Amino acid sequence: MQFDFIPIILSLKVAAVAIVLVVCFCVPVAGFMAKHEFWGKDLVESALTLPLVLPPSVVGFTLLYLFGKNGPLGKFLEYYFHYQVVFSLSGAVIAAAVVSFPLMYQSLKASIESVDVNLERAARTLGAGEFKIFFTITLPLSWNGFIAGLVLAFARSLGEFGATLMIAGNIPGRTQTMPLAIYFANEAGEAQKASGLVIIMTVFSFLVIYGLNRWRKKKKLNLNGGDIL
Repeated sequence: MQFDFIPIILSLKVAAVAIVLVVCFCVPVAGFMAKHEFWGKDLVESALTLPLVLPPSVVGFTLLYLFGKNGPLGKFLEYYFHYQVVFSLSGAVIAAAVVSFPLMYQSLKASIESVDVNLERAARTLGAGEFKIFFTITLPLSWNGFIAGLVLAFARSLGEFGATLMIAGNIPGRTQTMPLAIYFANEAGEAQKASGLVIIMTVFSFLVIYGLNRWRKKKKLNLNGGDIL
């Protein structure tokens, strides 16, 4: 039986695009939430991290409602752009981005909050604006949290199943990512195909986490002067 690499390629495409969306939204949101206090902040933060604890099917149903044919966002996209998100690769990307966003958000926000505020104050006394301070001081000093969140969010995007199935469906060659391919191969009795994909996904996820841990250890050694030895 010829092995099908299309689900692997689709999964990598979905995860790559999803992580770009996550970074674009997460950096300004995490920066704002870490540096500002306002009424209702706890409510907003709870909403941002809610997909982390909700069942994927609930997240998928919510996305299906929003982007469906009769949903508010679905109607908007159909009317103005003649584009449908449901049962498309875009739906899989949105699902992956939504469920992985909280992982990067929490990691980056915690890292931003740990930055020494005296460095930011010193920059302000020298006339630097808030935008410049954030991108030249705060964000570079939060790099560890940024990378850790990026890796974890990418791995989460790669393994997304429930929400993807709800909004993108299982269309071979179009929206069938690795987790979907594994599930439906098992349901169809194609144990060899399912096993192959399971091994690939397990090894890849292990290498991602292993690489992150090694990178953290190396950074810690460098900070402690261990690279001199």
